[in-house]
Amino acid sequence: MKKLLLAFFVGLGLSAHAQYWQQAVHYNMDITMDVVNHQYDGAQQITYTNNSPDTLHKAYFHLYFNAFQPESMMDVRSRNIADPDRRVRDRIEGLGPDRIGYQNVRVLTQNGNPLRWDVQGTVLRCELAEPLLPGQSTVFTMAWDAQVPEQVRRSGWNNKEGIEFTMTQWYPKLAEYDEDGWHADQYVGREFYGVWGSFDVKIHIHRDYVLGGTGYLQNPEDVGFGYGGVKKVRVGKNELRTWHFKADKVHDFAFAADPDYVHKQLQIENGFFVHLLDTPETANEANWDEIQKGYLQGYFDFMAKHFGKYPYDQFSLIQGGDGGMEYPMCTMMLGGGDKFEGFTGLFVHEATHNWYYGVIGTNEAAYPWMDEGFTSYAEEECMNFLFNRGEENPHLGAYRAYVYLDTSGLREPLSTPADHFNYNRTYGINSYSAGALFLNQLEYIIGEEAFARGMMRYWQKWQFKHPKPEDFLRIMEVESDMELDWYLSYYMDQVKSIDYAVASVESDQVGTQITLQRVGLFPMPVDVMVLYESGRKELHTIPLMSMYGAKHQEGLEVHQPWPWTHPEYKLFIPGKETVIGVEIDPSKRMLDIDRNNNTYE
Repeated sequence: MKKLLLAFFVGLGLSAHAQYWQQAVHYNMDITMDVVNHQYDGAQQITYTNNSPDTLHKAYFHLYFNAFQPESMMDVRSRNIADPDRRVRDRIEGLGPDRIGYQNVRVLTQNGNPLRWDVQGTVLRCELAEPLLPGQSTVFTMAWDAQVPEQVRRSGWNNKEGIEFTMTQWYPKLAEYDEDGWHADQYVGREFYGVWGSFDVKIHIHRDYVLGGTGYLQNPEDVGFGYGGVKKVRVGKNELRTWHFKADKVHDFAFAADPDYVHKQLQIENGFFVHLLDTPETANEANWDEIQKGYLQGYFDFMAKHFGKYPYDQFSLIQGGDGGMEYPMCTMMLGGGDKFEGFTGLFVHEATHNWYYGVIGTNEAAYPWMDEGFTSYAEEECMNFLFNRGEENPHLGAYRAYVYLDTSGLREPLSTPADHFNYNRTYGINSYSAGALFLNQLEYIIGEEAFARGMMRYWQKWQFKHPKPEDFLRIMEVESDMELDWYLSYYMDQVKSIDYAVASVESDQVGTQITLQRVGLFPMPVDVMVLYESGRKELHTIPLMSMYGAKHQEGLEVHQPWPWTHPEYKLFIPGKETVIGVEIDPSKRMLDIDRNNNTYE
């Protein structure tokens, strides 16, 4: 019997350890660009490994360029939503045949066997010629032709800053398969999710073009891409140059190409190279020069100290010409603009995506707030440091946006998928502001030290693994020694509001009794600052009973927990000293929607 029990528990341990898995993919691509007609021919061999416990009988590929056609889901959604993205609006509807985007798959095989497929919108679905068993690999071979759309959003040619090609979401990309099945999401407006893997990409393009993007350039001598910048390589008048890139441990590959790119390079101390590519005619060169004078070094140092060390050996900052957008190992961003601080803020935001979009790799379509929000939180912390703002809470702008949404009647649960919000502004505030404030308020709940440890542990444990909200929460529970499931549930799945009030303050010779009220339906632990007539201040905290613990910091007095079922709490402070002021949440990190009732004077 003892042997049987031992075998059972060993098996249970192995089973629990084996619950996590993820698929793997290797792309080998060969691309030939027609820069005159804005088209290209592509071929790729994809080696796909099924690490799931399931046998796969089909596969899905994203054909993102198909979104840039009249009557596509992206077009119709943009024209029908109440507050359309001003960058898109009805622009797709007006694209002519030579300006639309498309990806036309001509050949698709599995292990040499032709496959049957059909295309619906931006997704290709194929039936496998032979089932892909757990632990096995298969090889897809694909050939296709494509037309690059005139720039509308992110991808395209002829954008407002004159960058010739911004090649993002440009190749047939294998959809992710995880414990929730295939993620064959149509490209409607935003956010991506991909399989971790490697890329070996050869791009044949007109000799005058300079490229930058994901991965490491394998043939810098052939294209003149070196420490002294790009030099023209002597080739025939109509000949092509080949740019050969490789990248490992990434889930996408992007590049930009323009004949006027100027290449600069900066060595980060104790780190890697940063490549900068911009066009002097449309970029503000003063900004591109200034950011190299300590700001890039300061940024990567700050991120390494607080959120994790950048794991690759290079990063590329590329003038993409359309706002800002993140891709593995690079960012595309506007090159112009007069204000250096705004330029730097755009860089900091987009580059920080390389932590939460690029390396953590959460499913953005399902949890955009875990990417945009975590990135926005780190951005504001970093900008506060880089520009010496001295703000005790640099997230008050996000707080104001949150309160607006909460009181507008337009709020939707944070768990709403990215493309399914009723309003673009609701998506934006939820994903960026509310996502950042999820962290800022969590720091309030568990304390600064536990929070800082948790952010670093999250990075160390979950990079290259596609974590979910619950995975992040478990990290914070371990570091804080608290139960936090209530917080995730209220914040992500519900739309209840936080509102606490000081109802009364009564003093006598024995002490002071402060009556607090929970006005809103979102329960929280409550910090209370007490001001005495002498000028002395005392900070008290009332944990939520659901936490089964409390934060600890020097000078903080912890009281008995407050059950969420009770609308009032009596806080008694013994002593004869006269209380002249009481304030709930002096740090202003709790998302109380009405701070007018937070004080007593």
